[in-house]
Amino acid sequence: MLQNTEFTSRLHGSMPKIGIRPVIDGRRGGIRESLEEVTMEMARTVARLLTDNLRHSNGMKVECVIADTCIGGVAEAAQAAEKFARLNVGVSITVTPSWCYPTETMDTDPSIPKAIWGFNGTERPGAVYLAAALSAHNQKGLPAFSIYGRDVQDIGDPTITEDVKEKLLQFAKAGLAAATMKGKSYLSMGNVSMGIAGCIADESFFQDYLGMRNEYVDMSEFIRRMERGIYDKEEFSRALQWTKANCTEGPDVNAPALQRTREQKDQDWETVVKMTLIARDLMIGNPKLAEIGYGEEALGRNAIAAGFQGQRAWTDHYPNGDFMEAILSSSFDWNGIRETFVMATENDTLNGVTMLMGHLLTDAAQIFADVRTFWSPDAVRRVTGHTLSGLAENGVIHLINSGPAALDGAGEQSINGLPAMKPFWSITEEEVQKSLKATKWCPAVDFFRGGGYSTDFQTRGGMPVTMARINLIKGLGPVLQLAEGYTVELPQEVHDVLDQRTNPTWPTTWFVPNLNGAGAFKDVYSVMNHWGSNHSAVSYGHVGAELITLASMLRIPVSMHNVAADRVFRPSAWAAFGADDPVGADFRACACFGPLFG
Repeated sequence: MLQNTEFTSRLHGSMPKIGIRPVIDGRRGGIRESLEEVTMEMARTVARLLTDNLRHSNGMKVECVIADTCIGGVAEAAQAAEKFARLNVGVSITVTPSWCYPTETMDTDPSIPKAIWGFNGTERPGAVYLAAALSAHNQKGLPAFSIYGRDVQDIGDPTITEDVKEKLLQFAKAGLAAATMKGKSYLSMGNVSMGIAGCIADESFFQDYLGMRNEYVDMSEFIRRMERGIYDKEEFSRALQWTKANCTEGPDVNAPALQRTREQKDQDWETVVKMTLIARDLMIGNPKLAEIGYGEEALGRNAIAAGFQGQRAWTDHYPNGDFMEAILSSSFDWNGIRETFVMATENDTLNGVTMLMGHLLTDAAQIFADVRTFWSPDAVRRVTGHTLSGLAENGVIHLINSGPAALDGAGEQSINGLPAMKPFWSITEEEVQKSLKATKWCPAVDFFRGGGYSTDFQTRGGMPVTMARINLIKGLGPVLQLAEGYTVELPQEVHDVLDQRTNPTWPTTWFVPNLNGAGAFKDVYSVMNHWGSNHSAVSYGHVGAELITLASMLRIPVSMHNVAADRVFRPSAWAAFGADDPVGADFRACACFGPLFG
């Protein structure tokens, strides 16, 4: 496993920190003095929990900043706010075991996600402060998450109970995701692909909801850099050698008259490797370019996510972007094991953002896929003669797209012996080789007139996954939908028949959502029928609750999910908008409070 000293940020700007605010009853003469140590120890205990359990997606350890003193009034609150601003605190957690003065001690920065842990003890009324402080936050339009242990503890008990741990970690990870996006760029390489509306970069959405900026380059920039040699020649040679050694060509399914010659295919390999280097350099820069006289190009666009238009302006003449998108989206390349790049095919900005959210919450690579086909049990039986069983007995959704699914998505990594997609610092070289061997690179099908290569693998079954997507609705704004479920494997002969009806040169993930018998999750068909776009982002793990928490911070309502009610964690104010109607309350609360950075 890699050591922490090897982890660095490839983007400009320091990593956001978590601010811990020990709040206290400010009355001197015995009251405050009796609480100083126990309150500060609460803060230290929370800091240890978070730093021991959380990393940023780049592998760097999460840092916590504790206020210099307990906060008993407005002066000390201001001192803590100044320290937090200076040290780039992006997430705020207030802790206390006792009564304090809410409006005098609260964090009032509207752009920082906030949580309050009020200790459940009877000796001092920490729960009373929690309720009063939440009321103050809600009245002032500063939504805060409520953390309150289920069971009464003794004052001074240093234990963080499991239910409190779960909420602290869920809140902190989501808050760090929001803070990490802030100030970064989404880079559109090209513009709108094939009339897909998700390609249209809505700058108000990026700026107001995510705190991000939009950057743009025309795809002709790839041509310029290839023709003028604006890339690292030594790395290109090494990358091409690695590609030839590790990326196995799959079958060419094109009619003989449409197949490219061996010479053309070899040239395509060189082109797609160059495209990969150039796209990465456009995103994060490359100091090597300054050494060859291209100082401006060396800087990059500070892009935490990007998308490539490709079709059709590029792919009618040049090799497609599938290799570039798949390799960048994976957790490894010729330079070794590293953090995935978030790269959306067809420059679907909304799917790119969803992938980014999934990556920041799981630290792992994402699968970009079309939500292509619902196969009912009857349809599968009619076409193949096979009766679906097990998790697939109610039908399956075919997730497939030409190339941008990360190679991690093959499921050749493992956790406790089961298929998984892991943070890069947990991936072994053996798992990298297994992922590469599970993937074929098929010559692009004929509608990619410029050639290229598409990934082809089958995702292993049994992985818990979450399929998600943000959609923009006129008059409403961004809306998130998600479905937790599992990947499944079909018998090879059944897969082959179904795959041939779509495209056998593309990677397949057979997905089965968890059903609850109601609404959008009445059956598998209903999930497909309610999906709001042709694309989805797939994360490893059942992380719907984490996505919901992050969405509530950003004020993005969730229109469709199958997460159990006891896992949903939103700011306390949401209950005031209709506790018996959580879906409607979410929409009303998000509309009322408005986007986090707007």
